[in-house]
Amino acid sequence: MLTSLLLVLTLLAMSATQADTALSPEMQRGLDIFQEADARLSGYGDLAVALQMTLRTARGRSSERHLRISQLEVVDDGDKVMVVFDTPADIRGTALLSHTHKIEDDDQWLYLPAIKRVKKITSRNKTRAFVGSEFSFEDLALPELEKYNYRFLREEELDGQLSFVVERISKNKYSGYTSEVFWFDQEAYRILRVEYFDHQEMPVKVLTVSGYQLFEERFWKANRMYMENLRTGKSTELLWSDYSFGVGLGADRDFSVASLRRAR
Repeated sequence: MLTSLLLVLTLLAMSATQADTALSPEMQRGLDIFQEADARLSGYGDLAVALQMTLRTARGRSSERHLRISQLEVVDDGDKVMVVFDTPADIRGTALLSHTHKIEDDDQWLYLPAIKRVKKITSRNKTRAFVGSEFSFEDLALPELEKYNYRFLREEELDGQLSFVVERISKNKYSGYTSEVFWFDQEAYRILRVEYFDHQEMPVKVLTVSGYQLFEERFWKANRMYMENLRTGKSTELLWSDYSFGVGLGADRDFSVASLRRAR
């Protein structure tokens, strides 16, 4: 009799826990949209792409940088990314390596050729600007779905495209944002716009994404990203080109800490 009673109480406790963790309709729909967007970007194996970065001050002064990005999908874990600068000469060879993880904190390392030193980027420092741009170290890591909560907000038209608007909230206490609001087009789940909110829940940056092209008959990739800082008036424009898929990159050879020093 006691055993039966304990079994009933255990089942009731399990049911209560499941009810507590069940997602609201808005949260479930937000998660569903992000999962669909992620699924459409997955399966590329590895890729390489060239990038032109233009930094602009509030007064319109600009400077250009050229860099290369390599990405590698990892089964059952987060992806790996290597960013290497080719110009200007004073930062040539500067490289950022990111290992994202589904549950644990992401790992990031920065190689500075001027001092020939590799620095580990801690969670507290990932809110810092990356080489003077309006993108932070946090912005440059490939996000894993498990590290966020999601909430569907609404449907609306953006620049003539019907869009889903979804809020994403980081579970990381060291995130630089309380939330980010994404606009996805309803046709192909491509990101069109992102608004970033600081810890006072005020908008701090806006990212607009455009010029999508279809590669490998499956992957939509943008050729322009424009990040504007709403407080300072500064901006950073990224122009993507020369996408290559399946280039044969290796985790140990191309995405290890040791490879940072060779990334030129």
